Amino acid sequence: MLTRREMMKSLGIGSAAFGSMMLAGLAAAAETAQTQAAPSLGTGVTMKKLFDYPLEEVKDANAVVVRFDFAPGAASAPHRHPGSAIGYVLSGRVEIQVAPGAVGSYRQGELWYAPPHALHRVSRNLSTTAPASILFFMLVPKGKPFLLPASEPA
Repeated sequence: MLTRREMMKSLGIGSAAFGSMMLAGLAAAAETAQTQAAPSLGTGVTMKKLFDYPLEEVKDANAVVVRFDFAPGAASAPHRHPGSAIGYVLSGRVEIQVAPGAVGSYRQGELWYAPPHALHRVSRNLSTTAPASILFFMLVPKGKPFLLPASEPA
């Protein structure tokens, strides 16, 4: 499990900056959220982009906050993100594998870090009866989509 200190150090930002970005993203969610089906992610997985804002502290990058909702038993297709990503489980229990790491199980309130272009081999809801939700905070290079196919070169 990654500690908050290690995560902040790897991103090169302080916890106050990270916290304010996350709160701003959540506050903007009610006004800007647009649900869209994500067929490239897999059946039973939807996403809502909650926040997308250029950062002054990180040259040529946007802070992007996205919510992924998993139906019971749903799993996403393997994929990548172009920048650093931090996943936080809002509800339920999920199984995640960011290559080359091991498969991990995360429940509500837990988080993990994925480096830029890392392959997300496994992202699935462990429950067959209850939904699960993940909030992702990402640093996305300007002009890049926040979600890339697994075939995208690392």
